[in-house]
Amino acid sequence: MTKGSNMNAEINAEVNDEMNAEMKCEVKSEVKAGVNEYGESLRINTIGRWLKSRFGQKMAKLALEGGFTCPNRDGTKGSGGCLFCGTGGGGDFASTIEDQIHLLSDKWPGAGHLAYFQNHTNTYAPVEVLREKYSAALNSPGIRGLVIATRPDCLPEDVLDLLDQINREHFMWLELGLQTGNETTAGRINRCYDNSVFESAMCRLQELRIRTVVHLILGLPGETREDMMESVRYVSESGAWGIKLHLLNVVRGSRMADEYPGYTPFQSMEEYIDLICDIVEMLPPEMVVHRLTGDTPRRDLIAPEWSYRKRSILNGIYAELRRRGTYQGFRSPSRS
Repeated sequence: MTKGSNMNAEINAEVNDEMNAEMKCEVKSEVKAGVNEYGESLRINTIGRWLKSRFGQKMAKLALEGGFTCPNRDGTKGSGGCLFCGTGGGGDFASTIEDQIHLLSDKWPGAGHLAYFQNHTNTYAPVEVLREKYSAALNSPGIRGLVIATRPDCLPEDVLDLLDQINREHFMWLELGLQTGNETTAGRINRCYDNSVFESAMCRLQELRIRTVVHLILGLPGETREDMMESVRYVSESGAWGIKLHLLNVVRGSRMADEYPGYTPFQSMEEYIDLICDIVEMLPPEMVVHRLTGDTPRRDLIAPEWSYRKRSILNGIYAELRRRGTYQGFRSPSRS
C-alpha cells in the first residue's frame, strides 16, 4: 500500500467484509470509558481483555526459542540484522515451554498458555522444519494456541499453506515486524524489504483469514512525531487485526548502540505517554492493542533509562486518557 492508497481494494470486497464481520463477532467488546467485570479499563481494546473474553480465563504467551535466524542477518538479504535488534533477535526472554510455565506459574497460576515463537524470523526455514516445530508446541500439554512472529518477506506459498492449515485447526495469530511505514527509515534500519512486500503479505493473510498483528517501533532515528503517526495510519488501513507499539530501546550489542552513540528516542516518559495517547485515540476501536511500550532486560538497556518502568508507563497512559476523557477510537476516521 503506497501512501494514500488502500490495499483492501486489491482484495475481493466480499471476502474482506465477511472476514472483518467474523473477527468482530468473535468477541463483542465496546471500547469506552469505564471498567469491565474484571476491573480492567475499557479505554483501550487490549489483547488481555480480548483473550479473556475468547477463552474465559487469563492467557499467557510462552516466549519460545525456535532456533531461527533472519535473512538480514545470514547474508541472504543483508547482514547484522535490523539496526535496533540485539543479540536475542527481539526475544530476550525466550526459552522452552517448560521453563516459561515455571517462570510464569507464580505470577499467573491459573492462566492458560499460548506457544509464542518470538525471536528472530519464525517462518524462515524449510516448511517441514516449521511443521515439526509448530506441531511439537501445539501438542505440548496445556497449549491452547500458537503465535508466530515473522517478517512479511518470509511467507512463501508453502509456508502460507501450512499456516492456513494450522489456522483452520487451532487458535493462531501471526505477527509481522513492519516497524515503520516510512521507506527512508526502513532503509536506515536495515529492514531489507519494501512496503510493497508488506502489502502483498497482508493481502494474502486476509484472503486466508489469518489474524495478523503488526509491530511498529516508536522513536526510530530521523523520524518525527508526524512520521510515527503516519505509520500508525498506514497500519490502521492495512486490515491488521492487532497492533504492537514498541518504545525503541537502545540495547547493548545492537548496531544502534554503535552507530548512534548517545541517542535517546524520547526526552521524557511524559513525552512518550502523550504520543501514545494521541495514537490510541486515532486507532480503529475494533483493533486489538497488543503492546503500548517495550521490554528489555535492564542489564542490556542503554536508553531511555526509564523504559524499564513498564508499570509506570502504562499507568501514565491510562491516567492521561482519563484526564483527557478519551479512549481508543475517539478520533478514529471510522467514528465520524
